Amino acid sequence: MNDTHQQPEQDDAIIGTVFVGSLIVFAVLGIGGFLAFQYLKPMEELIEIDNTPTKLPSIAEAEDIKLPEIRWTDITKSAGIDFLHQNGAAGEKLLPETMGGGCAFFDFDNDRDQDLIFINSQRWPWADQNESSIATMKLYANDGSGNFTDVTSLAGLDISLYGMGVACGDFDADGWVDLFISCLGEDRLLRNDEGKFVDVTEQAGVGGEPESWSTSSGWFDYDRDGDLDLFVAHYVVWSRDFDLSQEFTILGNIPAYGRPQNFEGTFPSLYRNDGRGKFIDVSDSAGLRVLNPATQTPLAKSLGVVFEDFDTDEDLDIFVSNDTVQNFLFVNQGDGRFVEMATLAGVAFDLQGAARGAMGIDTSHFRNDPTIGVAIGNFANEMTALYVTRDNNLQFYDEAVSNGLGSNTRMQLSFSVLFFDADLDGRLDLLQTNGHLEEQINKVQASQTYEQAPQLFWNSGPENETEFVALPANKTGDDFLKPLVGRGAAYADIDNDGDLDLVLTATGQPARLIRNDQQLNHHWLRVKLTGNGQNLAGIGATITMSTKGRQQFRTVSPTRGYLSQMELPVTFGLGDADLVERLTIRWPDGTEQILENIEADQLLEVEQP
Repeated sequence: MNDTHQQPEQDDAIIGTVFVGSLIVFAVLGIGGFLAFQYLKPMEELIEIDNTPTKLPSIAEAEDIKLPEIRWTDITKSAGIDFLHQNGAAGEKLLPETMGGGCAFFDFDNDRDQDLIFINSQRWPWADQNESSIATMKLYANDGSGNFTDVTSLAGLDISLYGMGVACGDFDADGWVDLFISCLGEDRLLRNDEGKFVDVTEQAGVGGEPESWSTSSGWFDYDRDGDLDLFVAHYVVWSRDFDLSQEFTILGNIPAYGRPQNFEGTFPSLYRNDGRGKFIDVSDSAGLRVLNPATQTPLAKSLGVVFEDFDTDEDLDIFVSNDTVQNFLFVNQGDGRFVEMATLAGVAFDLQGAARGAMGIDTSHFRNDPTIGVAIGNFANEMTALYVTRDNNLQFYDEAVSNGLGSNTRMQLSFSVLFFDADLDGRLDLLQTNGHLEEQINKVQASQTYEQAPQLFWNSGPENETEFVALPANKTGDDFLKPLVGRGAAYADIDNDGDLDLVLTATGQPARLIRNDQQLNHHWLRVKLTGNGQNLAGIGATITMSTKGRQQFRTVSPTRGYLSQMELPVTFGLGDADLVERLTIRWPDGTEQILENIEADQLLEVEQP
């Protein structure tokens, strides 16, 4: 591709209005929101800078609902975590500096607890650096009680690269979880040889193009042949020279980070596992190469990915969140091909037919019924999306406004979004990490700050008009709401007490490990699967939990949020129920297993018959 090509900003509007049928309406909406959305437009084009504080949207108030106390304690230092993300920022304002980095909870040493890895970027190769300043990823081993030891060097992970995210999966079915590291530049596949990682990128054939920019990635069995395949999202076509040539500024003369609209799009990659340690790039034949209809160039500018069986045909589909262009919903046809159906399904654009600055993504049955919800974190002045299916079909409706989530997320620039049951009451809550791209954004937009507090939205149930209620500091504690330049996030039960703890990452800042100290006396059940084929972790399996006339649903997939991976055991909050009446497991090969009368408050390990 030609690095000097600039895709017109009107492309996204053209795409959206093709489907909403009114270019005029879209243009009026675009002009009205221009100053709010295009925060990095060179300021010299504006006649005057308006420093009047932005009028905030009305905040949805909860009805007469008693909010739970879900207290969090920052244990970063006491737990032995000292990771500092290095993004290479040195004044040139290069776009990749704003996007990292990912993290993951996974059991790298097979001692049955959740270890923690952080993906680092690095100083730019043209910058002055010495041996002591070289940044690497960091791996911390958990002792089972939530205390960690740095084992990076022992595990062979003291590798310096411009990393973005991580995907955890046992691709060779040897019982040890391997790592795929997405990067700016060549990606890495690191095979886990009994706790020591070995670079097998070249022989596996998953390094990608040396100039590519990979973001979120994940392991899943798209062709149902029993082994794990690999999906890799890519952001934009980027080079230092092209980035600098744009001369982005704020206030006329202050260098600023550029907008993705000015960079060309890309294609995602799908690698099929041949079962013998090698992968075949099937991106084209699988139907994943989507072109921009206005320019006939690659459309995707992808940052998040999640796998789910959205059409309930027992194979996994792919939902990709794209930045400033339409989202993708790749529906698996069961024959190795996917059909992109985001527009028909109602998830490509916002309610006005416009593309948003989409970042992280997660999906769940947050209403404890067959309804599927998809949350997507978006740019500042764009509310978090909450696409929800109805009538168990492939048609979604954005309910963020109607259930109160939208107005409470509009001002934040959101990256990771995660569904998890923070208080173990049996309903999935929603975490959102926030943080801006531009350090001096407050000089341009009085309502915006560089560091932003994360948010925890408590699920009060579909019977309430305000379904997701933002918990204030007196319910979470100040440790949770401390602002940071939030990016990745992951959850796991690090101390084996049944509730889920969190790690939050920040670009160019230290990571934060916060322990869940809720004391609500709710019961729980954690379930860890072991498959009998090459998919040993049972990725793609669905688990239905039934007790006291209520059901909960989970899909086993660690790929969620932004650039990050969750622990493999799934957690069911049971509230006051101390017995699970029935657990129905549908394994990836379609076989079904039923267990009954399971005692609560335990980690249940289930092997596929």
